[in-house]
Amino acid sequence: MTCRIGCGACCIAISISSSIPGMPRGKKAGERCVNLDENFSCRIHGKQDYPKVCRELRPDLEMCGHDREEAMVYLENLERLTAPG
Repeated sequence: MTCRIGCGACCIAISISSSIPGMPRGKKAGERCVNLDENFSCRIHGKQDYPKVCRELRPDLEMCGHDREEAMVYLENLERLTAPG
């Protein structure tokens, strides 16, 4: 499966603890990545500074669902289940 054009759910819903171009301290869950454009496409996808954590995240039907809203719900629930504390 490939990423759904105009989705960007993973660029918003999940937290990223490593440095991201433009976000040296990473990002919190629910915070929009600064590299996500107005069309919900990643500006740095496939480029040299594309973060390892993003490269390793593989889209699949369970995670992505049938649309952006389903992907957001899945990823928000996953984030709650894996959050420390």
